[in-house]
Amino acid sequence: MSETAFAMTDGRVSFDGKPVLRGIDLTVCPGEVVALLGANGSGKSTLVRALLGITPLTGGSTLMYGSPPGRFRDWWRIGYVPQRLQVGGGVPATVREVVASGRIARQSRFRRTSPADKAAVADALEAVRLADRANDPVQSLSGGQQQRVLIARALAGEPDTYVMDEPTAGVDADTQQLLADTLAGLVRDGKTVVLVAHELGPLEPIITRGVVIREGRVAHDGRPPRPEGDCARPGHEHQHPHAATPAAGPLTGWQGEAP
Repeated sequence: MSETAFAMTDGRVSFDGKPVLRGIDLTVCPGEVVALLGANGSGKSTLVRALLGITPLTGGSTLMYGSPPGRFRDWWRIGYVPQRLQVGGGVPATVREVVASGRIARQSRFRRTSPADKAAVADALEAVRLADRANDPVQSLSGGQQQRVLIARALAGEPDTYVMDEPTAGVDADTQQLLADTLAGLVRDGKTVVLVAHELGPLEPIITRGVVIREGRVAHDGRPPRPEGDCARPGHEHQHPHAATPAAGPLTGWQGEAP
């Protein structure tokens, strides 16, 4: 049985007594490209944050590469792309500095920046076509460019798994295609991707599995059949009993869940 990137069992999250996630069972295996889809407010972003341990569960459990988030130490294995870049006050950070922060989990406290670190940062900037803006303050970039900085930061860390919370939201068509091309290369290298999407657009061809979230529950979980001995938990049903069958082809139907 292969190790899982994420394994959530009966995951529940409530805010001020109001349920947001209601008994989520979700396993993500290495090499999968999983799209979390659903209407606004369905719980997609909360699910991502709960998988990472950023939002604590109020019930159930979740594991990252076999460890609870609180005990997980191999953070270099996870590259997280949040919805937006948090730009604080004080000395403005440059694009290169933000991207270079993606290498921190791979560095010991006293190790200087290595040639490998510099090369990874340079490659990440090239991948998102921001090498010419490397020395600019991130505050001077457009929203779409800042999103590309976040993606580059994750790329620079060279993780095993990428977790992206609506990476195409509010960005132009060229940036969406750039992200799709970048992710396609990662997938060819065997990387795992979990992303939240309102609609898939140019990402559709690389998605191997779509999970529709409706009112905090898994309404549909569709994927190609796997051979025996995969990393899914024994007895875990991927088609939930209350799941809705997509109205059209697999990804077209899933996109329809997010009007």
